[in-house]
This record gives sequence, C-alpha cells and structure tokens, in this order.
Amino acid sequence: MTEEKQQAPAQEFAIHRVYVKDISFESPNAPKVFTQDWNPETNVQINTNAQQLEPNIYEVELTLTVTAKMAENTAFLVELKQAGIFQLSGFDQEHLGHLLGSYCPNLLFPYARAAISGMVTGGGFPDMALAPINFDALYAQHLEQTKQQGADQPAQESTH
Repeated sequence: MTEEKQQAPAQEFAIHRVYVKDISFESPNAPKVFTQDWNPETNVQINTNAQQLEPNIYEVELTLTVTAKMAENTAFLVELKQAGIFQLSGFDQEHLGHLLGSYCPNLLFPYARAAISGMVTGGGFPDMALAPINFDALYAQHLEQTKQQGADQPAQESTH
C-alpha cells in the first residue's frame, strides 16, 4: 500500500466533445471573381486558446482564418473556431501545457480542415486542402517567445 502512495497519480486523457464553435464564409467579390483565372494568394492565420472549465476539464479552441485574394480583391474569407472539451488529469504543468497547446489543437485540425474545405467548395470555389500544421513547432515557438518576454509561466494562448 505504501508503494501506491509513492507512485505518481495516473495520467488520464479523454476527448469529451469536438464541435464547431463559430464559422463564417464570405465571398465579397462574387460573381466577378468567378470570371477570372483562378490563381489566388492564400493566407492562413492560426490561433489556439485553452481554458479550464472545471477541475481536469479544458476547452481548447483552434481558430483558423483563411483568406484567398485575386490581385487586391478578396475571393473568399473563411473564419472557423473548432473546439473540443478534453479531460486531462495527472499531468505536470509542462506536459499539461504541451497537451493543451499542441496535442489537442493537432487533434482538432482534421475537423477544421474538413469544415473549411466544405465551406470553400460550397461557396463555388475549387477544393481547398489545408497543408498539415506542425503544432509542436508552433508551441515551441510560442514558449520561446513567452520566455523572451520574461513571462513566468507559458500561456495557453498562441497566435501564428
């Protein structure tokens, strides 16, 4: 029994729910944009945010903003907040930060990619498959920026 007390608490990770929290699609220059050769400049912005809902329960949001422009005209703009509720217990702060800042957004990304692809094709544009994102590298970059700013603890929100 004394060995049990000395062991670290069991780690538990569970996905409770994955959902779209907010989504919007705009095509401000339709139908004119459909008469042009399709060669857009695409910009993807990524933001992650995590908040504790109750002990060991966290909501993680992955926000993606995709803008496609033809010259100076916006062909389309998609904004999506893909979220999930996760149960995380028994993790130290460092591992908890990594799970919330990298692992959970990585789990949410395929859902976000599918939702964005559906919105873009539903808007009359060619299929858009977002390239994979290295959330580990983005989280490491965020930690480095936080460290350089002199913060004591890594924040659970990052923008890329």
